[in-house]
Amino acid sequence: MRCWNTGWLLILVMLVHTASGWSAEASTDSTETDWNYDSRLSDKPDSLHRANFPNRPRLLLELGAPFLGRGPLRQGITLPTGAVWQPAMWEFGTYRTALQSFYDGGSASLSEWAHRLDIFGNLRLSGTERVVIGFRPFDETGNVGYNFRSGDGWKSGFNGTLEHLFFEGEIGELFPSLDHGDSRAFDIGFSVGRQNLFFQDGMLINDNVDGIGLTRNTLSSRRIPNMRITALYAWNNVHRDDNTRDASAHLVGLFTEADTPFSTISVVVVYVLAGKNTGDACFACGSAVQRIGRFNTTFRVSTSLPVDGNTSASSRGTLLFNELSWTPHHGHNLFYINSFWALDRFSSAARGPSTGGPLGRTGILFAATGMGQYGAPLDNRANDAFGGSFGYQMFFSHTRKQLIIEIGGRKDTNKIDDGAAAVGLRYQQAVGRRFIVQVDTFGAKRQNRKDSFGGRLELLVKF
Repeated sequence: MRCWNTGWLLILVMLVHTASGWSAEASTDSTETDWNYDSRLSDKPDSLHRANFPNRPRLLLELGAPFLGRGPLRQGITLPTGAVWQPAMWEFGTYRTALQSFYDGGSASLSEWAHRLDIFGNLRLSGTERVVIGFRPFDETGNVGYNFRSGDGWKSGFNGTLEHLFFEGEIGELFPSLDHGDSRAFDIGFSVGRQNLFFQDGMLINDNVDGIGLTRNTLSSRRIPNMRITALYAWNNVHRDDNTRDASAHLVGLFTEADTPFSTISVVVVYVLAGKNTGDACFACGSAVQRIGRFNTTFRVSTSLPVDGNTSASSRGTLLFNELSWTPHHGHNLFYINSFWALDRFSSAARGPSTGGPLGRTGILFAATGMGQYGAPLDNRANDAFGGSFGYQMFFSHTRKQLIIEIGGRKDTNKIDDGAAAVGLRYQQAVGRRFIVQVDTFGAKRQNRKDSFGGRLELLVKF
């Protein structure tokens, strides 16, 4: 009951925020705009500048209509429901390989050659219906690579674990004969199977689960151009806040998002049912994303409430998070300042094995790499701490090269003297059309521990 009360409280706060924005909008001057005709677009149509278009990227496998191809559409297959399918099979993916070394200031250190392969098959049935299957055979449940420091040496933990297998579509498109005039509320999207869930920028949920979701989109009113409501139930493969699969866990959630004239507001309520060892827990989150003057801002508040006390899988806490970014005049570079304040021990509703903690969004110093055993330079768990990061992202060669310089830190609030400050660099460069080279390095100063440092060189291939 406390979880639902918290959810309604967040909804009330967002409604008050929305009402204040409407009042401000209503009080603005409604006089006719003084148009600047020197900057208006021409009424004369321009020709298509095909010379500036890149060539169509070819996938690993294309059966049927080519991906982003051109030419006349095929006749297709008409189903008894009235839907027309034009099947096409596409295979694509990414391969990552990295040499990386990490020393955490304690007894743990590593130097390894790590690999990750994500490969997908996409059976496109129509513009709204598809079946997706995906594997991650080089890591996750097993590791393929070489450890230079330990006696393990070469590891060949290939696995065939199914990472994704889901079907998604829209009821109105599957059964068009039910509404020939497209005037009834049948535009309900759905997805069923093993699929990735990513809510509240991954702070609340970032996991692949077996579940079913229903989405009602394009809800609108005079003041809300668009609103989306999603109901979700996951019955298997739920990983808890400790990044460990909980075989007893079931997840139920209600996710809402609304565009207003001044902000995009989201309210989420989630309940996880589990066994005694891991425990039931409820979660609520509210966020507002908007532009204030020249600044892009995001305000987010999340809370976790275990029903029967803290466990390794869930704990009581609240996380306040803020993002602020802006682009200097006459440029494309980006400054950003991200900050957080974790009260008690906030826990996520679901987190996959390689996603780290909920604070990965704070910056490159807090983010998990998602491959191998290379850790985040700064702890990304939301346990009794405050902190943040300040970064500058620079672009070169028409954005084919970029450099990020970031400083960040965190300080405990429970008097355990576990603070840390760090400086990190990331350089990325596109090579050709399918390769990206990335270099990361950092150095950190920690309380009551030695300094830590690390670096990695990664090659990413898209196919």
